[in-house]
Parts: sequence; structure tokens; C-alpha cells
Amino acid sequence: MKRKFALLVITALLLIPWPVAYAYDNVNASHTPVTIQPAEQSHAPRIKAFHNAIGSVNPGDLFEIDTLGAVNDISFQLLMTNTGELVKSFRYMTLKIGIYVRTSEAAGWELLKTTSGEKYPDMYITMQNGITVFTLPGGAVYRITVEGGCFYCYGGPCGSSAPAPAFYIAIV
Repeated sequence: MKRKFALLVITALLLIPWPVAYAYDNVNASHTPVTIQPAEQSHAPRIKAFHNAIGSVNPGDLFEIDTLGAVNDISFQLLMTNTGELVKSFRYMTLKIGIYVRTSEAAGWELLKTTSGEKYPDMYITMQNGITVFTLPGGAVYRITVEGGCFYCYGGPCGSSAPAPAFYIAIV
């Protein structure tokens, strides 16, 4: 009888943390007031790929992020979503990512700087890594861009049928 009671008490004590952890996992801590808009197609980066070409990527805009309603720093992931499609046409592709912040001047933009006023670290997305993570301070509007890049195109499917990289951005 003592064994059954002790086993019942031990089992109950082992199961008590499970509902607590489950309830903790499902708590909605806060709502982050952020809007993300894709850039207009006319402002997107351009790639002109030819058979066996080594070329460059023309700069262009990817996303505009509005964090005016946020007070905390927010982390983002920028992902190249179609690397499986790109590897059929390109041996490599390296893209430099830029972050601009809207200035108080009418529709002015400047490169984002760190809190100490230094240049924000360079970020690159390649077909091998396909992702970059960065943190933006709240209370501003940002523009995520491709500053430039380079690629090497295979001999076969490049040209007018070569795919362009596609991107997705998410709050981490």
C-alpha cells in the first residue's frame, strides 16, 4: 500500500511541471507593431545573365519595414527562397545587402549606422548560405536593398530563362 501511494505521489510530482511549461509556451507575450512591404517591381535588383557569363547584379530595393510603433529592437531574417531553382542556372551568386533608414528630410534615406555611429556591418547572401539575420532599432522606417553582387552563369539555361533570386523576410 505504501509503495502504491509513493508511486502515485512521484508520478503526480513528475507531471506537474508539464502543464506549467505548456501554458508558458502558449502565452502571447506581446504584439510587435511592424509592417513590411515589398518594394515596387520597378525598383527591384536586376540581373542580366548570359551563357557562361560572369556578371554583376544591379542594385535595387527589396523591402520597406516600418517600426515606428515599436520601442524595442527587432530581429529579422532575410532569406533567399529559391536557391534550388538558382543552382540549375548559376554556379555561384553573392549579393551584398544594404539597410537604409529614413531621415527627417523629405523622403531622404541614409545607410544605417550602429548606435556608436559606425558603419553597420556588411551583410551578404549567397546561394550557399541563403540567409542573413539582422536587428533594427524600433521607431524608424527602413529600406532593405541589394547593394550589388556578382554571379557566374552556367552555359545551358542562362539568358532570358535564368531565374532571379526571390526573397522572404520574417521577424525572428
